[in-house]
Amino acid sequence: MKYDFWRFISVLFLSVLIGAVTGYFFQCIVIGLLLSTWWQYKMFSDILVWLQKRSETNGPSQSGLVDEICREIDYLKKRNKSRKKKLSGFLKRFQKAARALPDAVIVLGEQSEIEWANEKAQEYLGIHWPKDSGLRLSNLARYPKLIRYLNSNEEELQKGLQIASPVNNKLVLEIRISPYGNTQKLLVARDITAISRINQMRRDFIANASHELRTPLTVISGYLEGFVDDKECPEQWVHHIQQMRSQTLRMQNLIEDLMQLSGLEADSGQSAKETIPIPDMLLAIVDEAKSLSGFMGHKITLDAESSLYLKANQREIYSVFSNLVFNAVQYTPENGNIDIKWHKDEEGAHFSVRDNGLGIAAEHIPRLTERFYRIDKGRSREKGGTGLGLAIVKHALARHEGELHIESEMGKGSLFRCDLPASLVVEIENNGSAVLTA
Repeated sequence: MKYDFWRFISVLFLSVLIGAVTGYFFQCIVIGLLLSTWWQYKMFSDILVWLQKRSETNGPSQSGLVDEICREIDYLKKRNKSRKKKLSGFLKRFQKAARALPDAVIVLGEQSEIEWANEKAQEYLGIHWPKDSGLRLSNLARYPKLIRYLNSNEEELQKGLQIASPVNNKLVLEIRISPYGNTQKLLVARDITAISRINQMRRDFIANASHELRTPLTVISGYLEGFVDDKECPEQWVHHIQQMRSQTLRMQNLIEDLMQLSGLEADSGQSAKETIPIPDMLLAIVDEAKSLSGFMGHKITLDAESSLYLKANQREIYSVFSNLVFNAVQYTPENGNIDIKWHKDEEGAHFSVRDNGLGIAAEHIPRLTERFYRIDKGRSREKGGTGLGLAIVKHALARHEGELHIESEMGKGSLFRCDLPASLVVEIENNGSAVLTA
């Protein structure tokens, strides 16, 4: 900047000198300042023209402020070029890695428009990139389930979606969408055909095996019952026959649970729904629970809204509620408390079973709904449990868009709560008490 300063001083001195000689002192100073201003304007105009041309040549050569500005611009251009080259290299490596993935990867914009896709996206979803760049995914893959999934909230997106491939219906795809950046989304489609086929084979095997075992067990149970009722049966045999009957009954219960669970898994559609008088159902379940409790002396209480009905599958809802109540009876010590509640709020209907039993350790809670998972295997067998009750509860609730929540603390008891959506709630006018107790 010192060059510009001395240049300005020189112009001003020369103007003063000429003004003193000619006698036009003020006019000469004004003309000198105008000439200096015009020269600066011309230099900055040259810089603007140089920038607009985006030329690789050097900027206007002039010592002083103009030269410093041009050198700074050159430095920024070189740094930006280096950064752009580095980012381009990163992008190419990402695209190369994404092309090597066995899954379809699609980058979506704010309106679910396609910004980029790898080659597997064409094989799995029929998305051609860059041909389909800028088009909305919902306009290309016309799947109602996929469109609803695209518009879901973040919690629903984490659950994923399974659909048949629009290109090849023999392929089963698992779709997952992860939001990233400000408004972008990353869609990953994975081929799970082999896993789906194995799961289907497992379900078919369980269903067929259960069906084949059911008939011979029924025959064996009938013969054993006949032996026990026969007065001519030797007394020393009775104890052994009763043990066989007990184990046969346990096997029958296991097969019934397996068949029910297999049916819930196989039928992915909506179950037949009807208006269910839940309070009456709960009264019947409480009566059964009291009979099951017997000499254990449990104190079972029911607090239910008498006008709160449900639009659902009666058999499945009965299975859910009875499983939770009977589990509480089986695993609550003598003279323990079991509190059953049925109520609604703005979010929907809620059924809960609370006991003051031994409680469940925190590490077991996430696995309680797994098939055949038992905390205490020996104790579960003694109680006659099959290890499938909570798995049935989970699947039946899922078919009604409900969820099972479990809370427990060692030494204080457990709470099992079923949350059902408000869309299933039916309120019936009731002239009796608003709350049903038992």
